[in-house]
Amino acid sequence: MRAAIFRNGEIVVDTMPEPVPGAGQVLVKSLACGICGSDLHARKHAHRMVELTKFFPGRTPMDLSRDVVFGHEFCCEILDYGPDTARKLKPGTKVCSLPALVTPQGPRGIGYSNEYAGGYAERMLLSEPLLLEVPNGLAAEHAALTEPLAVGVHAVAKADIRGGEVPLVIGCGPVGLAVIAALRIKGLHPIIAADYPPTRRKLAERMGADVVIDPAGTQPYARWAEHAEMSPEQKAARPPFQAHLPALKPALIFECVGVPGLLQQVFEGAPRDARIVVVGVCMETDRSEPMLGILKELNVQYVLGYTPEEFAYSLRLIAEGQVDAASLVTGRVGIDGVAQAFADLASPEAHTKILVEPWR
Repeated sequence: MRAAIFRNGEIVVDTMPEPVPGAGQVLVKSLACGICGSDLHARKHAHRMVELTKFFPGRTPMDLSRDVVFGHEFCCEILDYGPDTARKLKPGTKVCSLPALVTPQGPRGIGYSNEYAGGYAERMLLSEPLLLEVPNGLAAEHAALTEPLAVGVHAVAKADIRGGEVPLVIGCGPVGLAVIAALRIKGLHPIIAADYPPTRRKLAERMGADVVIDPAGTQPYARWAEHAEMSPEQKAARPPFQAHLPALKPALIFECVGVPGLLQQVFEGAPRDARIVVVGVCMETDRSEPMLGILKELNVQYVLGYTPEEFAYSLRLIAEGQVDAASLVTGRVGIDGVAQAFADLASPEAHTKILVEPWR
């Protein structure tokens, strides 16, 4: 079969052996697979990813001397079943799945593995117990956005919302947009979002942001403070010791960029007692001033991935029209266009989400 393969630091098109489903596995055709920012990071920082794997016992790192097929944001079509499967879904059924395979050695990730091809290949293997049938006749290119939406849903769940917070989302790429959508569904307003490209600010509004900010002209934290002022009643209800502090509602800041220096900027701009949720993946060593966090008593929560329940919930949100997934898709390519798509995604003004459709 054909695939876009990560080989020697580059994305190349080549053929590879057909996958054969083992016990409990399903052979599927990849219909649509989103190119994730993590894939862009992996291509550039693969050695760093491998190096950090040593801190996670039981996780098998990529062997960079061998081929890897990226792609973990996928929707597929069932082709055939391996042995010891219940076969409850007919061939031809569209499905999504967590990007993992259940094996006797434990779960194994799909998309950053030498053994299991991801969605940039024509065909791949999934575990039958993890399959979710795509409901409501939802198009494959929209169902493929389940995975990135689940990241935002999980980030908002981990934020420990208590009510009354005013959220600020820094970065309106796919992850930031997913966070905005999850905040809107949670009913937390006003949602304030900041990013430079006007196209992304428009998408932020479409996903549910109430206030969008261009950081080139407006300081995001100052604008946030304007919308976080306490009511006279809230000011009066504060304990006497807090009367000398700025009368602001609790801050909930989502860092959705993942570049060096950004977390330090958040530390500098965040108000006292802010809760910071780090969703953006920074692959490089970074630095921040702990004393800022101490003096402001900042609470920093790092997040990763999602639970199976959050993944299934995200698919339902898209299928029921509660999230406008279609607006996030700005490009489609076949296998031969993956390398150029990686280059195109370096420009945030041009694209938000490019889908790989290997059948093209």
